[in-house]
Amino acid sequence: MDHTAVLALYDRDMRENAAPDGPGARIERAGAVVRQVADAQGWNGVLWSALDPGGADRAIHDQIDRFTGLGHAFEWKLYGHDRPADLGARLTAAGFRAEPEETLLIGETERLSLDAEPPAGIRLVRATDPAGVDLVVAVHEKAFGTDGTRLRHRLLARLAADPGTVVAVVALAGDEPVSAARMELVPGTAFAGLWGGGTVEGWRGRGIYRALVAHRARVAAAHGYRYLQVDASPMSRPVLQRLGFHALSTTTPCLYGS
Repeated sequence: MDHTAVLALYDRDMRENAAPDGPGARIERAGAVVRQVADAQGWNGVLWSALDPGGADRAIHDQIDRFTGLGHAFEWKLYGHDRPADLGARLTAAGFRAEPEETLLIGETERLSLDAEPPAGIRLVRATDPAGVDLVVAVHEKAFGTDGTRLRHRLLARLAADPGTVVAVVALAGDEPVSAARMELVPGTAFAGLWGGGTVEGWRGRGIYRALVAHRARVAAAHGYRYLQVDASPMSRPVLQRLGFHALSTTTPCLYGS
């Protein structure tokens, strides 16, 4: 993989020329900043910027004014290769709080190890209706200890408006949901994104997460997507790299507002 070329393609297609990630969201371009504006249940934030040191602080405060004027908390999705080099420190000084850093991993679907199957007694089921979404959300809440209301809203809206662009999968032990994940297929690009992979405590370390990655990668390949993208935590990064993913940058969610 040509890391530099693939990262440039990712920046261009998934950030600078991003499409809205769901119904009711819209992309706004303001100078050297690209942001998404959505309702309170959607994702609001800055996707891309190309700032120079002289104008960075003004641009940061412009985004704060835009989103607070709408009454929205928002995220500035900061990448390790973004400029200026001190952009993270400038965001912190402006009142943003940085979440833990993750690693941007990219894998070529035709080069990934896709033979991982779920362990005995586990079956993978596609979530395509409200009952299935409830299973995904139940896993999310148990695995991550966070409220799944926004996830439920976004998944249901996406499945209703454009079901061909999202894949949600639940791993069941009998009728018990023990792991879940989703994938977003981005039309007009070579990229599909893997999101939300989580396994309930007590079921970790059995290969379920690996099987969910392989399942989604096979679906992406079948739909003609060349690359898979993941914002990987330190826990998932080793598993993904063993499957053939490459680290291209880092990403840090910088949050403003409640």
